[in-house]
Amino acid sequence: MTRTIQQLFDLTGKTALVTGGSRGLGLQMAHALGEAGARVMLSSRKAEDLEQAVAELQDSGIDARWIAADCAREDDIRRLANETLERMGTVDILVNNAGAAWGAPAEDFPVAAWDKVMNLNVRGYFILSQHVAKHAMIPRKSGRIINLASIAGLGGNPPELQTIAYNTSKGAVINFTRALAAEWGRYGINVNAICPGFFPSKMTAGTLKAMGEEKLAAHAPLKRLGDEEDLKGLCVLYASDAGKHITGQWLAVDGGVSAVVGG
Repeated sequence: MTRTIQQLFDLTGKTALVTGGSRGLGLQMAHALGEAGARVMLSSRKAEDLEQAVAELQDSGIDARWIAADCAREDDIRRLANETLERMGTVDILVNNAGAAWGAPAEDFPVAAWDKVMNLNVRGYFILSQHVAKHAMIPRKSGRIINLASIAGLGGNPPELQTIAYNTSKGAVINFTRALAAEWGRYGINVNAICPGFFPSKMTAGTLKAMGEEKLAAHAPLKRLGDEEDLKGLCVLYASDAGKHITGQWLAVDGGVSAVVGG
């Protein structure tokens, strides 16, 4: 019998792991998954931030827990995955969201900064996806992986932003998503990406201050920046049976910025 739309979006009984989940876009997606019925494990580097985030989720009636880990370090990534599986039983939904940015002119960009961005934004996604898939998703022939890319991965930024490593890493995430979806589809694993535009956050605070929120919003056809709700619907679509026939795709959530030539 065909399910209702409420049933298709229902995540009751599912378990989600969200990296970079203690604030910003990660916490927004954790709220969305929890509100749809999933149990949520949050991770980021700082225990204090995680405690506050989990308390916020629990106050909303969400079954949430946390593990502090640095997703730029392979040993921490594997510990995070193993401890999550031990405490939660499995992982049905993996949200690769932990990320870093660095600003410097391309001609002077420090190699150490390049490596820092790539290790977290690309290598970390790969190691965690591989580990969770091998130990949870492939054996059960089921899973959802959601990778946070960016509209910065779709092309160059305005020259003043000077974020060559970030743009490169997010372009890599988009093709990582496609390649993984093609390879793991036979295991019933859906892999998709979200490409946010500008959302106010700790990571974007400097850019928003330097370029001006009103100026950035003016570039968007919708004349606004992203807010605390704008990733929720897409996240749950990708995570739920409502999106069971969607894989290897990316979608920009940017108020239309990426649709405008020269925007």
